[in-house]
Amino acid sequence: MFTIFGFYKFKKINNLKKNQKILNNFLVNKNIYGSIIISEEGLNGSISGKNKDIKATIIKLKKIFSIKEFDSFNNSKSKFKPFHKSKVKIKKEVVPMDLKISNKIKKKNTHIEPTKWNELIKDKKTFLLDARKPFEHKVGSFKKSVNPNIDNFRDFPKYLKKLKKDQPIAMFCTGGIRCEKASVFLEKKGFKNIYQLKGGILNYLKKIKQKNSLWKGECFVFDNRVTLKHGLVQGTYSICGGCRQPISTKDKKSKRYEEGVTCPNCIDKLSKNQKSRFRMRQSQIYKAKQSGKKYIFQKEFK
Repeated sequence: MFTIFGFYKFKKINNLKKNQKILNNFLVNKNIYGSIIISEEGLNGSISGKNKDIKATIIKLKKIFSIKEFDSFNNSKSKFKPFHKSKVKIKKEVVPMDLKISNKIKKKNTHIEPTKWNELIKDKKTFLLDARKPFEHKVGSFKKSVNPNIDNFRDFPKYLKKLKKDQPIAMFCTGGIRCEKASVFLEKKGFKNIYQLKGGILNYLKKIKQKNSLWKGECFVFDNRVTLKHGLVQGTYSICGGCRQPISTKDKKSKRYEEGVTCPNCIDKLSKNQKSRFRMRQSQIYKAKQSGKKYIFQKEFK
């Protein structure tokens, strides 16, 4: 059993290259897989490993970056490795929005606990905003939520500027970090009634029972589990070998689905050459499975 630990922390970080090297070596030595982004404004990551090694990594992260507590974190489990590699990346921002969060910015505490979230979003005056990408929203979301239909988060501010400043805005995303950035932007623009789901969707699905839930569908996660359901158990989606988008069990029953090659979403978008290459790749995967070996493109999820 593997433990998955997701986290973020906004704080001033120096010596990025030095810390990147230290952290990379530590992850390799502890067999920790996943990715961590570090920047001058903070860090954000999702990593997996044996529980004792994850605990050791948390201690190391706090020591390296002088952190007492993370701004937000979540734990979940997986029977297989949800990541295949470990990497520490240096970026200008932990979330690309052309807005750096500094210690000088005094942000209001706008976090709403999952237990109080339902009451907020049931109010007809509340504008419920899904801050994720369109394909994530399609897999699952809160009832009556609005998605900006934006693929690049850098374009998110253009959408936010169009919202009404006097309207209560309730935002949510997978783990909370995208909303953290968006809420700072809105406050700087003079918005007063901004709320965000504490710990994101993952925290909500972990704490709220399905019978009391306003969530519909599953939650996409950026690892080999693909999606999660209430209780953070693995969902039913897979990843298309052609377009790398999540596909449902219904999609896989379609005549337009070919394992490892195409799905109903991309069959008309891929060229003959692309389909040929993907079929060759899938053939290699089948052969590797038959011989009991792992292939470079083989994924752990089914």
